[in-house]
Amino acid sequence: MTLVVALAAVLAPFAEAEPARAFNFFGLWGSDDAPPAVSKTAIAYAVTVDVAGGGGDIRSAVTDASSLYRLRKDPPPDGDSLARRANADFGTILDALWGLGYYDATVRIAVDGAAMTILSPNAAAFAHAADSYRNRAVAPVTITVDPGPLFKLGSIRVVDGAGQEFPDSTLPARAIGLKPGDPARAVDLRAAEARIVDAFRNQGRPLAKVLSIAPVVNHATRTMDVTFLAAPGPVAPFGEATLVGPKGFSPAIARSFLYIEPGDAYTPRAIADARESLREIPAVGSVRITESPTLDQFGRLPYTVAIEDRLPYAVGASAKYSSTNGPAGQAYWEDRNVFGGAERLRLQADLFYAPPWYITSTSVKDFSINDLGGRLSASFLKPALWGSRNDFLLDVLGEKVSTSGVGFVGYEVEDADATAAIRHRFGQNFWLQAGIEGQTGVATDSLGRVNYTLVGVPVSANYDTTDSKLDPTRGVRLNATAYGFPEALGSTVNLAQVRAFGSAYYSVDADSRFVLAGRVGVGGEAGAALDQIPANWRFYAGGGGSVRGYAYNSLGPRNIYGVIGGRSLFVASGELRIKITDTIGVVPFVDAGNAFVANFPNFSMPLYAAAGVGLRYYTAIGPIRLDVAFPFQHVPGSGPVSVYVSIGQAF
Repeated sequence: MTLVVALAAVLAPFAEAEPARAFNFFGLWGSDDAPPAVSKTAIAYAVTVDVAGGGGDIRSAVTDASSLYRLRKDPPPDGDSLARRANADFGTILDALWGLGYYDATVRIAVDGAAMTILSPNAAAFAHAADSYRNRAVAPVTITVDPGPLFKLGSIRVVDGAGQEFPDSTLPARAIGLKPGDPARAVDLRAAEARIVDAFRNQGRPLAKVLSIAPVVNHATRTMDVTFLAAPGPVAPFGEATLVGPKGFSPAIARSFLYIEPGDAYTPRAIADARESLREIPAVGSVRITESPTLDQFGRLPYTVAIEDRLPYAVGASAKYSSTNGPAGQAYWEDRNVFGGAERLRLQADLFYAPPWYITSTSVKDFSINDLGGRLSASFLKPALWGSRNDFLLDVLGEKVSTSGVGFVGYEVEDADATAAIRHRFGQNFWLQAGIEGQTGVATDSLGRVNYTLVGVPVSANYDTTDSKLDPTRGVRLNATAYGFPEALGSTVNLAQVRAFGSAYYSVDADSRFVLAGRVGVGGEAGAALDQIPANWRFYAGGGGSVRGYAYNSLGPRNIYGVIGGRSLFVASGELRIKITDTIGVVPFVDAGNAFVANFPNFSMPLYAAAGVGLRYYTAIGPIRLDVAFPFQHVPGSGPVSVYVSIGQAF
């Protein structure tokens, strides 16, 4: 079995330290709900909420609305004060119950036999009973609730200022999200109000509003008829953007990442995309976009973009462990505004287990200090050259790596690499990058030792219309890179390589509780014989980002010693992402792929396949992924089952 687990810790020593705080982890350590001590100067009391028929949601609503419950740690000086506190609860508790759809609810508040109701506020008897507990015992206050029947929705109308209902072509019933027979809950009406506004805004109407909600409760039929008065407002395009901030670098840099142009059609998605694109600038902390409540003289929507600077420095560390590759650690330091132009400089060091390529054991007793590998890297980004949509990127690294694993022979590489490139951003979804790269190194595997130098021009393109980086439910992602390393530029290996990966996501239902996801990747190279290509430039398959169920780089052409890699690649994956609840999901999946000797995948060798099921726990930062994969074929280095844990979907 293969197991991969990652643990990360990010440190921010340049930020102001916060004092230590105690917390109750999921309530496992109990709760501090003891009543105050009995005294002569106050009426200590405890509150019990009794709901007819149970009802945890009702009990929670009552305790949230009750000042008796909320102030139970602050006992009043006498019974009269406690009676006033109880009397004030009737209105707030009934409001809460009506909000849940219980319009015939009754509430009774008592100390012993002295009870108060909204129709019979027997405050004197209640106060006298409470005073009898002074300096003797804790007064037992009971809130008894009979919610009565749950009322249901009757007619649901959305009308304009003239009282005319909007046709289904303008406002479909699905957008409202309510139907007769649904519980008549206030929270559902507010949610419908938001959906109505969103439906109009998605039609390019930025000033859409719901002016009022008029409910009519019929106690005889236990139903509620509701009418929404909506004002869609005019269709209007975007107007001018006003930037407020940033302080640490030129606003022209931020503006180059704002792809909305005056006159573009208004959509809420464009606003959300603008926030995300501005956050791509490393020096940007938060982005707040405020739309004007009125249109300008040209009938366009002005808006304000407020940008807060991010902390200029960051330092972090992480650790992970794999049962096939052993432990690994990483540390980095980052400056997000090096020269005052939002430049980012990141220095990173990685340390990991990298035994000689011919070693197939990860036993502790076989460990040597010489089995450690590492990587030192530096990356520099200068965004928005001269305020344009061109970015400059410079990456330098030196590394010693090995792909040796349990049961299969890999390769070992020591190399140094430098790449300089210009990236042009055409818009929110598409960029193109070209530059020059030089790499020199020594690669060793079962085919022999290759001392090489590569100098050439890499070109990359990326197109992404997905709605989320970590949990996409709609859209496509396409990424392609082409490398050319001709001998005319100084390369010792005449090599050309192309890689292309694409994935697509389709929501089966409007709420994205069922999402179909698919991925295909291909690669090919030409210009040199297989044994002349450095092992780290050949294609391999297998692993969590390729074909789950098989060990990393364990699939591809083989000789008697193990995997030697190929000159082409094909991988494919399919998933059905099912949300069982808002936080829990399951994902059945199938992966397949292999590497081939031919310059382009010709499927002369069989595809290796695996199937499995994943568990997802959805958090605010993205889904936590647990995948269990079962390979269909046996290969050296892969067990009967593999387990993967990470943050984000598999692709």
